[in-house]
Amino acid sequence: MNETLKRTISGAVYIALLLTSILFSTESFIILFGIFLIIATYEFCNLVGINKIISILFVSLFYSTVALISFYKAETENYISKTIKENIQITVDTEKLFSVLLIITLIVSVKCIVFLFDDTQIISKSSKYIYLLGYVTLPFLFITKISFGIKDYNPKIIIGLFVLIWTNDTFAYLVGKSMGKHKLFERISPKKTIEGFLGGVVFAAFAGFLISKLYIQPKPDFSTKSILIWMIIALIVSVFGTIGDLIESKFKRVAGVKDSGSIMPGHGGVLDRLDSVIFVAPIIFLFYQILYYVS
Repeated sequence: MNETLKRTISGAVYIALLLTSILFSTESFIILFGIFLIIATYEFCNLVGINKIISILFVSLFYSTVALISFYKAETENYISKTIKENIQITVDTEKLFSVLLIITLIVSVKCIVFLFDDTQIISKSSKYIYLLGYVTLPFLFITKISFGIKDYNPKIIIGLFVLIWTNDTFAYLVGKSMGKHKLFERISPKKTIEGFLGGVVFAAFAGFLISKLYIQPKPDFSTKSILIWMIIALIVSVFGTIGDLIESKFKRVAGVKDSGSIMPGHGGVLDRLDSVIFVAPIIFLFYQILYYVS
């Protein structure tokens, strides 16, 4: 099987799995991204050389616990109460919890950007675990959280986000390949160009317009605001998605590998596929929080 066909088939399977899990139910979406998180953790541990078993156990427990108390609080309380035959109430304020997790994630994101521009090829052991928490683990929770929008699970939000990422990546590649002359960050990613980046921004913004107009289909009195919101999200995706891609490339360059894994033939690993969205998700969540408080 040639490389192009292999890449096409594995990409189609990935997209089908992703869309099916998002559209089927809230539970299938949360479970799939929990599985993605475990695989991404395994790949990241390989990249930076830290204990896989301890890391996977930690992120699995952390993700499951936060997801249960955030999205299934009543069901979790009932299950625990029946199990231990005692009335249990979970008093954790999940909104405050996610605010704290957001602050941690943003601090680690800044650390990642500093790491990207730093010439050092050595990562301290403490930094490796900090990256595991704030660069890998917490963003997966924000991917699930932003899919709930203001209140209930809304698959259109997360599908729209992935469409923007795919649009940005595709047109950044096509424009860069056809007319790219100026390197964006040659030391880390030799193939990326400024022209490609700008092409991705323009087409992602157009995709944001179409998503709002044709897919989200807001009420007429909210139409203009919705278009503006989705075009801003497109800009966030283009800028921070590109940064996320470069950061993962820096980790791979330090590790001396081409891909984070090999689970997806022709595409690499889960981190290779989700490097943009895990860096973008916390910023989108922050953007939603700002919108909520100013509206």
